[in-house]
Amino acid sequence: MTRVAAIDCGTNSIRLLIADVDGSASGLTDVVREMRVVRLGQGVDATGELAQEALDRTFAATSDYADLIREHGAGKVRFVATSATRDARNRKVFVDGIREILGVEPEVITGDEEAALSFAGASSVLPSRGTDPLLVVDLGGGSTEFVLGDASGVIAAKSVDVGCVRMTERHLRNDPPSPQQIAAAEADVDAAISAAGLTVPLDRTTAVVGVAGSVTTITAHALRLPEYSPVAIHGAELPLGTVSEACTDLLEMSKAERAGLPYMHPGRVDVIGAGGLVWRRVLERLAEATGGRITSAVASEHDILDGIALSIS
Repeated sequence: MTRVAAIDCGTNSIRLLIADVDGSASGLTDVVREMRVVRLGQGVDATGELAQEALDRTFAATSDYADLIREHGAGKVRFVATSATRDARNRKVFVDGIREILGVEPEVITGDEEAALSFAGASSVLPSRGTDPLLVVDLGGGSTEFVLGDASGVIAAKSVDVGCVRMTERHLRNDPPSPQQIAAAEADVDAAISAAGLTVPLDRTTAVVGVAGSVTTITAHALRLPEYSPVAIHGAELPLGTVSEACTDLLEMSKAERAGLPYMHPGRVDVIGAGGLVWRRVLERLAEATGGRITSAVASEHDILDGIALSIS
């Protein structure tokens, strides 16, 4: 048994998983799983740089994570940064700061690497579908990954620059957003899905699994949970119409209304509408691409964070 620590630093959140890895079963047993919303990608889409206050928030969370890693005796650590850091001209400041705090070299991974890790994490806890291609969609803050794979691994993957933080900052500035803002965001999302479809044969999809905070929060809303419950959310398979209604509802709500929902993390209040817009359009396009074969979507609480942990075992 090996104890490992994985850190996933995205555009909106930074997450830690300390887990015991059973090498023979390739499974993870959680020791600590934490998430902080630090909004590292604040303004990156417009400025091309990581803001100092965003760096400060991320460094503070990483320092807390370093304490937890020492406390729980994780022998191997991997820190992975994704979309916001990929896009930032001043990422060296970020990399140097993380190295100093954590004592390991942070990795700014490519979109393809991110996609493969997301698929590994999501598929590790799902029943094997054999040769039936499964599409994993990782809807993040700055980017969305489309990964088609089966029991033998990844068939094709593409990362595109649409995410809940990026679309909110770029388009959805009103509270709630105007029809014109929604239309502009949808045009961006459609173009990104079309670009993904040039690499990933979406028409081969036999099932779709959505991962990351936007998808799990939308699922909580669709289920009308009394509180955020990973147990209730993980593996929930809902009709596309039900998911679409939940997406539209969150998109059209005011921030105050979203903040009043019992399962809504405060750090998602201002960006979950954009998350709903992206997820709704992805599922609509998938239904079209598969000739209506895709009629439901599954939510998974296991994603790139689990993939990172498995990769260092």
